[in-house]
Amino acid sequence: MNRTEAKPPASTGQQADASPESVSFVVQHRVRADAQAAYETWLAETMRVAGSFAGHQGVHVVRPAAGGTSYTIVVRFATYEEATRWHQSAERARLVEALHPYLESGEQVSIGAGIDYWFQPRPAAPGEPPMKPPAWKQWLITTSVIWPLTMVVPWLFKPVFKAAPVLGMYGVAHVIIASVIVALVVWVIMPRYTQLVHGWLFRKD
Repeated sequence: MNRTEAKPPASTGQQADASPESVSFVVQHRVRADAQAAYETWLAETMRVAGSFAGHQGVHVVRPAAGGTSYTIVVRFATYEEATRWHQSAERARLVEALHPYLESGEQVSIGAGIDYWFQPRPAAPGEPPMKPPAWKQWLITTSVIWPLTMVVPWLFKPVFKAAPVLGMYGVAHVIIASVIVALVVWVIMPRYTQLVHGWLFRKD
């Protein structure tokens, strides 16, 4: 499964700092097999236009495996209001109108804060409800990421706390370590990890 990430142009002056409260605007499309080239052109234009909106923080595109037709696009915004502004914009309405001929069925849209998009339901066969990973798999994946970080990050910060005792004070050290762990989970590990195990997450056992 292919995955790309796009960042908004630096010239827009509208990119907000990422935060744990960032919002994910998630769109799922089932594209007609004979329209994928046209869809890719449409997708590139949509990513460009979305990148010009205030609060835009980047885009993840999960492309289908060979022979598949399902795309998932995750557009990150700094706040819910900015994600909604993009959702309801005239620019997006124009793009969606142009999109219809390329799709097998209507698009699925959801807006969620923080980590919601890690386990977004996957489109199923036409007429069937979307497939969502079972809760035990979500728990296992999340635990397998956080558990080693709770051992490694405090160990890495020991020299820092020793050199600057004020940072190692009770409470202060906990804030620093928790912030680093959350940042690693949200922006570095989980987006890549969930795509690596995507097939297992959605496999019917």
